[in-house]
Amino acid sequence: MNTNIAHTVFFKLRFAPQSAEAETFLHSSASTLTEIPNVLHFQVLKQQSGKNPYDYGFYMEFANQADYDSYNVHPVHVQYVEEVWKRDVTDFQEIDYTVIAAPGSSR
Repeated sequence: MNTNIAHTVFFKLRFAPQSAEAETFLHSSASTLTEIPNVLHFQVLKQQSGKNPYDYGFYMEFANQADYDSYNVHPVHVQYVEEVWKRDVTDFQEIDYTVIAAPGSSR
C-alpha cells in the first residue's frame, strides 16, 4: 500500500499573477521549502483555468506521516509561514491526501 502523503496548497498572492514579485515569491519559496528534509517531488503549479480563485500551487510528497509531521514543525517551515506566507498570501486552500487506489490496481 502507498503511504506517501501528497501535500498540496493552492493560493493567491498579494502580487499580480505573473509579476516579477510573484515570480520572486515562487522561486524563493521553492528554494526555502526544498531545504527541509524529507520533501519529495516538490513542484510549483500555475492555474490554467478559471474554475477556482487561486493562481498558484505547491505540490510535494512525504514518504509517511512522520516525515510530514516533521516538516510541519521544522524551524525553516515555521519561520517561512510566519515571515513570508502570512505576509504575501491573501487566500489559500490546503489539501493533504494519500493514494488509496490507482486505475487498474488490485486495491
